[in-house]
Amino acid sequence: MFKTVIHACAAGALLLSVSGAQAQDAAKGREIYVAKGCYSCHGYNGQGGVTGPKLAPDPLAPDAIAAFVRNAGPTRMPQYVEKELSNEEVGHIHAWLASQPKPKNWKDIPLLNQE
Repeated sequence: MFKTVIHACAAGALLLSVSGAQAQDAAKGREIYVAKGCYSCHGYNGQGGVTGPKLAPDPLAPDAIAAFVRNAGPTRMPQYVEKELSNEEVGHIHAWLASQPKPKNWKDIPLLNQE
């Protein structure tokens, strides 16, 4: 009986985490990314820039992004408390970053394959 309860709880938690991930909105994420000024260091598509690293198309997990933006440490990146950038907004930004297309393989670019 105890194992059944544990399995049911684990299945419920998995279901909640999956449905929470699906609730994230990439279009909202793009809006928030631009509104908060992330593009100024990380590029308009999260490709990275002179002052900020590449974030897309394979971003860190949402909780890792949230931890970093709240505790940026001795970097030039501003710290965003949850009141300024909620965990839900971080999730939307993550969804947008993850939706960015992967770059082409250099072998598929004719100009880079001339002999």
